[in-house]
Amino acid sequence: MDTQLSIFGIEAHPPGPGDLDGLLAGGGQVVRLGGTARVSIVVDAAWRVRVLIAEFTRRGLATSWDKATIEGHFGVRTAYSSRLAPLGTRWLRGAVKRPPPDFFLDGQRLRLWCAAAGQPTEDGDGYSLHLGTEEECWKPVGKALAMAGLPAELLGVRAGGPLYRIEGRRRVAHLAEVVGDPPADVPPGMWPGKKVQDAKPDSTVPVSSKSARKREPGSGRPAATPREAVFPGEPGLFDL
Repeated sequence: MDTQLSIFGIEAHPPGPGDLDGLLAGGGQVVRLGGTARVSIVVDAAWRVRVLIAEFTRRGLATSWDKATIEGHFGVRTAYSSRLAPLGTRWLRGAVKRPPPDFFLDGQRLRLWCAAAGQPTEDGDGYSLHLGTEEECWKPVGKALAMAGLPAELLGVRAGGPLYRIEGRRRVAHLAEVVGDPPADVPPGMWPGKKVQDAKPDSTVPVSSKSARKREPGSGRPAATPREAVFPGEPGLFDL
C-alpha cells in the first residue's frame, strides 16, 4: 500500500495542467484551437463547479461556467491555453477523443474525476466514477484504474452508467488515500471514504461572478473570461 501511495497519491507530483486527464477519463471534452486547447465538462451539482474552479485555479488555468441544457446541470470550462495543447494532441484523433497509449491515473487525476463525476454507492461500501459516452475510451480507462490499484466493474446505462464502480471498503479506502482529503465544498458523504452525515443543502448558484474572475499567474491583470450574461436570480453565470 505504501508503495502504491508513493506512486499514485497526490503527493507524487504538484498540480499541473496534465491532471485534467482525469476529467477526460470521464465525460470531459477537449477542443483544439491553433496552438491552444480547452477542456470542458458538464457536472450535475453546483458544488462540483466550485471545486473544479478551485482546482483549475491551482493549476493556473482561467475558467468559466454556465447553465447546461440539462436541467440542474452546469458546464465548466477552461479558457483556451497553450498549456493545455499537449492534452489536445494526446487525446484527439481528428475530432474524436481517445485515451493515449500511455494513459494512466494518479492521485491528482483521480481527484479531479471524483470532483466532477464521483458518487458513493447507496450502501456506502463502493464508489462510482461516471464515464463519457465514448465506448472506445472505457476499456483503457478501466485498465488505468486497475494499474492504480483500483480494479473496478464497468456498468452500462441500464445500471445507471456508463460508470466504473469500485467495490469494497478496502478499495474505497485506498481511493480515499490516493485522492487526499475532500475539498471544502464537497457535501458530507460524497467524497471517497467519507460516510454520509447530515448534509447541508447545496447552493444552486456555483460561484459569484466576482469570485469566478481569476488572474493569469504573474500577469498582474484579470484573466480573459467570456462576457458576463445576465440571468435573473442567478448572478455570475457566463455565456460563451
